[in-house]
Amino acid sequence: MSYPLTAIISDLHGNEPALETALADARDRGARRYVCLGDVVGYGARPRHNLDLVMRLCVPTPQPHAGEGPVEPGLCLQGNHEYALLNSAEDFNPKARAAIQWTRDALNEGEDRDRTYAYWDFLGELQPSADDGVAMFAHGSPRDPVREYLVPRDIQDEAKMSACFERMTSPICFVGHSHVPAVYYEDRRLYRPRDTEGPYDLGQTPAVRVIINVGSVGQPRDGDNRLSYVLFDGRNITFIRLAYDIETAQRAIRAVSELPDYLADRLAVGR
Repeated sequence: MSYPLTAIISDLHGNEPALETALADARDRGARRYVCLGDVVGYGARPRHNLDLVMRLCVPTPQPHAGEGPVEPGLCLQGNHEYALLNSAEDFNPKARAAIQWTRDALNEGEDRDRTYAYWDFLGELQPSADDGVAMFAHGSPRDPVREYLVPRDIQDEAKMSACFERMTSPICFVGHSHVPAVYYEDRRLYRPRDTEGPYDLGQTPAVRVIINVGSVGQPRDGDNRLSYVLFDGRNITFIRLAYDIETAQRAIRAVSELPDYLADRLAVGR
């Protein structure tokens, strides 16, 4: 069975122009399936808009708009920001906690109660990890799908990396959460893409597993303010970096008094 070209996005964080840019690019490159690794909301000012798009495309029964072409069943995972919305943001820093509090109110506003209920139903049904028979998907790591960060320096942490690889359910695992794109091999090779690069044959085997961090669409943190996502065809990956309308995303955040200006400022520097 052929594997559909899949756009893997993560950490959208309520950033409307970034998500719109990523999805349009993926569509132009021939993506037929969409997987979101979580954190659709948080930080940014357009959580409802992002949820609308993800609920349309990153689901078992996608509903593309006219002219978008066929889309195959996708999926969306629970990130730590979705978990905080549903439970508690007590362990978040004050800026992130303020954003979660505002996001919760934003999802409940308006007179369309059916739409509001649909958001909460969708959020409540998200799972922390998934496996499609070719790859595993998690927000954070295979060991702790919701909360554990994987960052490039971890490649030197034998205990952490071994524990993560041991929890994988397929030879390939895609993650987000740290907002830093990278490829981690079980034999301790590390690759950090710097631009749009690929397609690359992962060259993985059951004996040499690989974890790919796809980076962040809505809030990159590797010093590059361009959005990041990955295309995957079942064996090959392509890292995509794209400029988007950062100023529009910043203005939207600054227009919301409850959102700290810092959340807008950091978009310009990719930190």
